[in-house]
Amino acid sequence: MRVIVSTLLCLTLASAAVAQPAAAPVRQTLVHDDIARGYYVVEPPAAADTALVPLVLVLHGGGGNGLNAIEMTGFDRKAVEEGFIAVFPEGTGRTTLLTWNADHCCAYAMTEEVDDIGFIGALLDELLRSYPVDPTRIYVTGISNGAMMTHRIAIAMPDRIAAIAPVVGALFGDEPRPAGPVPAIIINGADDAVIPYAGGPPPRAEGGLLFANAWDGTELRPSRYQGTFWLLANGCAGLVPPPIEAPAYTLWTYDCPAGADIEFYLVRDNGHAWPGGRAGRAGGDVPTAAFDATDVIWDFFSRHVLADR
Repeated sequence: MRVIVSTLLCLTLASAAVAQPAAAPVRQTLVHDDIARGYYVVEPPAAADTALVPLVLVLHGGGGNGLNAIEMTGFDRKAVEEGFIAVFPEGTGRTTLLTWNADHCCAYAMTEEVDDIGFIGALLDELLRSYPVDPTRIYVTGISNGAMMTHRIAIAMPDRIAAIAPVVGALFGDEPRPAGPVPAIIINGADDAVIPYAGGPPPRAEGGLLFANAWDGTELRPSRYQGTFWLLANGCAGLVPPPIEAPAYTLWTYDCPAGADIEFYLVRDNGHAWPGGRAGRAGGDVPTAAFDATDVIWDFFSRHVLADR
């Protein structure tokens, strides 16, 4: 079921030399488990002239929503520039502060055990029916809680997802091994105090969790564990030493089978924010302008097709 409606919050793109105007996002709904779930679709004009085009799902962070993800990442403009469809699904919540069920996080979606995997699967089915989506070029990215959910989607659906890009996210260490490989580009901030590079206990602010019942208390694994997890899942031999040191980042790559590669970026001067984008809220971490996560992610996605694995 679809309803055109309109509705906004945790980082845009440092714009290219000639910025393309963004296509207007259209908000729609899909009923799953008796819950009307919102999502925004940006379909570039070029998609109508092409047989099948890639699809990028962009997941907001905890306490955010679809418009917030658009504002933070600039993936709406990137979709117009590159001719793919960008979709910005929304989590659930009792208020406008929406979250994803990443098992140990976060808030309403976690405590209510919301079936977000089922929702994303149903959403993909709907998008494949309604838009010219190439089923071999479906990609998922997300920030923070959305990055955690990005991992969960790839673990649950390695046969549907061509590549993933979790940004300032983490894993907990008890995630199941996926049934197949998924290429992954992983981006974390060196100055992130919410998802620290070293891992550890849930984040706290002013003596309490960032918002009520945000976390179940399970400690985060260090950020680099995300690379280790997918190394094992993808059948990689290990790291390719030494890391690449650039002014804006350190990059670790892995010795992986063809079509199952992994890249891990640790971005300097970047906290809990989308590098090259915008802070998601007043007082939030200001992202670095020296590294454009949206451009880097799309470059990685564009090199991966499901059939190549």
